[in-house]
Amino acid sequence: MKYIGHLVAFITVAIWGSTFVFTKMLLINGLSPAQIFTLRFLIAYILLLAFELIIKRQSFRLFSQSWRDEFIMFLLGILGGSLYFLTENAAMLFTTATNTSLIVCSCPLFAMLLIALVYRKTEHFTGIQIMGSVLACLGMAVVVINGRFVLHLSPVGDLLAFGACLCWAFYSLIIKPISERYSSLFITRKVFFYGLLTILPYYLLYPGFPSFEVIFRSDVLWNLLFLSVVASMICFIAWNWVLYKLGTVTATNWVYFNPITTILFAWWLLNEQITIWFLLGSVMILIGMYLSEKHD
Repeated sequence: MKYIGHLVAFITVAIWGSTFVFTKMLLINGLSPAQIFTLRFLIAYILLLAFELIIKRQSFRLFSQSWRDEFIMFLLGILGGSLYFLTENAAMLFTTATNTSLIVCSCPLFAMLLIALVYRKTEHFTGIQIMGSVLACLGMAVVVINGRFVLHLSPVGDLLAFGACLCWAFYSLIIKPISERYSSLFITRKVFFYGLLTILPYYLLYPGFPSFEVIFRSDVLWNLLFLSVVASMICFIAWNWVLYKLGTVTATNWVYFNPITTILFAWWLLNEQITIWFLLGSVMILIGMYLSEKHD
C-alpha cells in the first residue's frame, strides 16, 4: 500500500507540474489568476458535490461532525485554496519565477520543522532523514536555477512567495489529524467550498468576471476542464489521501518533484532543452527522498 501511495503522489505532482501550460493558455485568453482559481474550484466543487449526492445519498453530510472540525475545514480552504493561490500568483508580479519556485517548493522543509515542533512527542526525525530532506531541497534549487544563478532580491515578492510556502506547510500540518476522522472526498469538497467563499472579498477590490462567451470558447473551456476536473478535483482528493497514507513529511517531499515535471513538460511541449544541471538536480532529489525515508 505504501508503494501505491508513492505512485499516486508522483502522478499527482506530475499533473500539477503540467498545469503551467494550461494556466498560461487561459492567461493568454484574458483571464486573471483569481478568475482562473475561482472557475477551477467552482467547477470542481459542483462536480464533487453532485458525485457525493449521487453515490452517498444515505450517508451524505453537508457539515462536519463538530463546529471545531468545521473551522478546521475553513482554515484548510484558506491555506490550501484562496490564500495559497493568491500569494503565489501575486508573488510573480513582484519577483522572478525562479525566486517564486525556489521559495514555494521549499515547503517540505518547513513542514518537517512544523511537525517536529507541534508533534515533538510522537514524531522524531533522524539525522539521515534531515540530511535527505536538505539534499532534496538543494537538488530542487539546482533544477530551478538550471545553471543560471542570478541574485534578484524583491522583499515584497519574496515575502509573498514565502507566505504561499507557509500556507502549504500549515495545510499539510493541519490536515494530519482531521484526515483520521473524515474521508479525503469530504475534506476536498470542504476545501473547495471555503476556498471559493474566502476568495469573494477579492472581487470587492478587483471586480469583473469573464463572460460566458469567453468561458465557453473551446480553447478556454478545455483548459478549464483539465484544471478543474483533473488538476483540482482528482488531484486534491488523491493528495489528501496521500497525506493520510504516507504521512505529512514523506508526502510533502514529493513537492520537490514539481520543478522536474514542469521542465519535462516544457521539453515535451515547448521544445526547451534538458541540461546537465537538470539531470544533476534530479539525481540529488531522488537520493534525498530515499534518505528521508530511512528511519535508522
